[in-house]
Amino acid sequence: MALFFMRKASTAELDVFYPIRPECQVDVPKTRFRLRAGKTLSARRWHAAFSEDGHLDIAKVLRRIQRGGVHPEIKGVVWEFLLGCFDPNSTFDDRNQLRQRRREQYSRLKSECQKMVPVIGSGKFLTTPIITDDGQPIEESANGNISNNGGDANHATLDKKVIQWKLFLHQIGLDVVRTDRSLVFYESQAHQAKLWDILSVYAWVDNDIGYVQGMNDICSPMVILIDNEADAFWCFERAMRRLRENFRCSASSIGVQSQLSTLSQVIKTIDPKLHQHLEDLDGGEYLFAFRMLMVLFRREFSFVDSLYLWELMWAMEYNPNIFSSYEVPSGGATPSNVNDKELKQYGKFERNIVKTGYTEKHGALSVFLVASVLETKQKQLLKEATGLDDVVKILGDITGNLDAKKACNEALRIHKKYLKTVKQ
Repeated sequence: MALFFMRKASTAELDVFYPIRPECQVDVPKTRFRLRAGKTLSARRWHAAFSEDGHLDIAKVLRRIQRGGVHPEIKGVVWEFLLGCFDPNSTFDDRNQLRQRRREQYSRLKSECQKMVPVIGSGKFLTTPIITDDGQPIEESANGNISNNGGDANHATLDKKVIQWKLFLHQIGLDVVRTDRSLVFYESQAHQAKLWDILSVYAWVDNDIGYVQGMNDICSPMVILIDNEADAFWCFERAMRRLRENFRCSASSIGVQSQLSTLSQVIKTIDPKLHQHLEDLDGGEYLFAFRMLMVLFRREFSFVDSLYLWELMWAMEYNPNIFSSYEVPSGGATPSNVNDKELKQYGKFERNIVKTGYTEKHGALSVFLVASVLETKQKQLLKEATGLDDVVKILGDITGNLDAKKACNEALRIHKKYLKTVKQ
């Protein structure tokens, strides 16, 4: 029965799992991903990968995901493992206890925020400022039929952290309204408010980064895939551990700059002719790739395909020490000697690094994914691009036309070639 469903769904539009608003059907990129029996990780295969007490055979799961992605029914729980929320070597009881502790922790954090801004947790959200830059409350902040200052009754002098956080809240609200507008899911104000609550609490917890536009695009799939708000928050928090430096911005630099620099170095190494051409066009800083790296290709793929791309990337980047690296101080280092059986617990991308013994910082898989896109368009860029506008236009043509799996496999090939070259 499961195989029949998979075969049937392979030719049907997978958008049925994440319905598109009728008026947006023609505007969204076409979905290329299909469920494939024997390749896609199904619910049956997922449950079969656990031992009786709950230990997960992560090698088997990674192999399946890298072949055909994850079935929509189980994406949320699978992502929790891929992002390091849980240790595959833990038991069912271990995870239930950890999940409960995290839910309680999120509840405390949310209550802390709610005391400062009662709109949080109300099922509504703010889209207008509640505070001035110098910390003075704005009495008539409104969102729809909300008409209050959105804050607490005590207007005593606020510290800088509170002021900055309150300044973020309406910015988050404005971005929430624009997030995945084509999806039926976000026609619900309650769902929009859930996204706003999570982003608001995160901005309070990570006050070093706070909130930057683009985080909404990273968080949105977690809100859709994971019903429990606290669980969705911690999944997003784990994703941000990988991505947060991309969002670190100052007056003189953007956080994703280091990845753009790595991209420049990669292209210079594997395709010096293309790199020189881009430099001649004043594109040597690769700023045209800013958005791809910032929000992990959300704009270049349909919603369904972007989920597929992310789980492919996270499976390929998977390191079995990811959980301990987050949970244990100074933990999570990759052992110097890894045997063949242990290597299978690493994703293909991470495995290449372990096998070559390359220890220098070299960028995430997303950097090599952009490199694979540039290589795909290399001939056209060399022939037709006479300015940066041409580069942007040529790269813009990939929207809805990229195959996520082919792009990832090409990125792996480029990564392997790059590692081999820089180690010589």
